[in-house]
Amino acid sequence: MALPELVRRTAEKKVAEFCKRRIPPHVRDEIRLEFGFRGNSVTIFECRPPWEGLPEQVVEWSRMKIVQLRYDPSTREWTLFWADRNGRWLRYWDLDPDPDLDRLIREIDDDPMCAFWG
Repeated sequence: MALPELVRRTAEKKVAEFCKRRIPPHVRDEIRLEFGFRGNSVTIFECRPPWEGLPEQVVEWSRMKIVQLRYDPSTREWTLFWADRNGRWLRYWDLDPDPDLDRLIREIDDDPMCAFWG
């Protein structure tokens, strides 16, 4: 089920602000955060440029899954997930589902359990 339009627009604004704020402008040619929606989820990716020495046709940045926020329309709550080293999503154990997306974004930013940024 897709996100309700108002919930999606609000999430898009908040996650975009987080991604922009998290990476300082002077290093965005080396690392950036991007996000995408699929169904009722928004996924944040860490992106890096191609390695030097690769063939010229390899120009796409690599994307690594970092965080996923899943919305449950029946409870109107967001649940936080982190990606393990194999890219599988695991539920973040230290925060219950919450209707306040800002609270989950603060948890991602603070990362007290070192689940997102190592």
